[in-house]
Amino acid sequence: MSKSVSLARTLSGWHLWGIAVGLVISGEYFGWSYGWAQAGTLGFLVTTAFIAVMYTTFIFSYTELTTAIPHAGGPFAYSYRAFGPIGGYVAGFATLIEFLFAPPAIALAIGAYLNVQFPELPARTAAVGAYVVFMALNIAGVTIAATFELVVTILAIIELLVFMGVVAPGFSWTNYVAHGWAGAQHFSRAALPGIFGAIPFAIWFFLAIEGAAMAAEEARDPTRTIPRAYIGGIATLVLLAFGTMLFAGGVGDWRLIANINDPLPQAMKTVVGSTSGWLHLLVWIGLLGLIASFHGIIMGYSRQIYALARAGYLPRRLAQVHATRRTPHWAILIGGAIGIAAIYSDNWVVIAGQPLTASIVTMSALGAIVMYLTSIAALFHLRRREPTLARPFRTPVFPLFPVIAGVIAFAALIAIVWNNLEIALIFAGVGLLGGLVTFWRIRTGSLAPSADALLVTPGDGLADSV
Repeated sequence: MSKSVSLARTLSGWHLWGIAVGLVISGEYFGWSYGWAQAGTLGFLVTTAFIAVMYTTFIFSYTELTTAIPHAGGPFAYSYRAFGPIGGYVAGFATLIEFLFAPPAIALAIGAYLNVQFPELPARTAAVGAYVVFMALNIAGVTIAATFELVVTILAIIELLVFMGVVAPGFSWTNYVAHGWAGAQHFSRAALPGIFGAIPFAIWFFLAIEGAAMAAEEARDPTRTIPRAYIGGIATLVLLAFGTMLFAGGVGDWRLIANINDPLPQAMKTVVGSTSGWLHLLVWIGLLGLIASFHGIIMGYSRQIYALARAGYLPRRLAQVHATRRTPHWAILIGGAIGIAAIYSDNWVVIAGQPLTASIVTMSALGAIVMYLTSIAALFHLRRREPTLARPFRTPVFPLFPVIAGVIAFAALIAIVWNNLEIALIFAGVGLLGGLVTFWRIRTGSLAPSADALLVTPGDGLADSV
């Protein structure tokens, strides 16, 4: 069963769109409202607008790389091709941190939700159960997994639209703007610390959309389907993010839901009351948003582990593909084991005075920002070094879009590091240690300076490089 075979090209454009949106959509349901506590509703609106611009311009830039180099490693492959093994390592490490650290936080949110509905079910047991169920679904086959992702993503979107429609009669702009600037009466220098401090929570609205690139080797006609999926995905998420945030903040005193994990049910309760059937519908179907992101990110981390192992950065066994299911089963299982360990470490591991769950969300955002910067750098470098590389999709308004994305991403990096120095030092320390090991392996010849799979271009067959 562990014979090395290539991944199967079975995914349609709708599958890819479902993955791109599903990876992110839990961010519309929880986590973002902590940005209100940092910046106020208006301050967080400014933060989210800047981050939305960053993601929109980044996705248009990133799509050029994804269609030119459709590879399961995504940003790892782009940076490897542009900057060699060390560049590949930096992007691969950052991406792996992003995708390994997000699922435990989402699994714990799933567990906490189920614990409320079924008090006899411990939250951690439910979280581990979620890992087991969705690892098994991912191992079963990519088409099955992606179809499931598409269905739950559509249901989660419908539920967000239902939320907006139900609370719309209770919306008041006066409610939304009341106390809208944290630490200030109006937009001024005093409001800036909150605006910058809220950046990780605005990133949570869009975090992991880029993970759809890791399904590129499993997409039918990736040069056409990937651009459609990404552009449709970012448009969907921007509309949902602003709609959810505005409607939730305008139905009452937003400060009452700024520091909780279930802002949408609490906002709806203000309008329809605690016994309404609409509220119960939101609570139950809202779980699908968490499931869609959790399931999608498992797909993402497994493909990143698979790609890194295939190129020799991780043990080769993790690049083995199931002979009949054609899924990277060992990569799925090892990522799940790390996530389950994080779940059981939540109570006794404290970083920067925060529980592990709160810290790993910040760690995931930090990994994402580093990955965005390496991808933008790879885009510019490959434009200059490989002008003849087939680019089925070219970044519009080049170089303005990638410059905008890079400037905002760099500012976000500074803000995250400034406000989370201990977490940033841990990230940098682990990354540096791994980098030294990678450099030593390159010098001794135990890590090959090239890998066949990194040369995949549109129309190429997939190399069985393991």
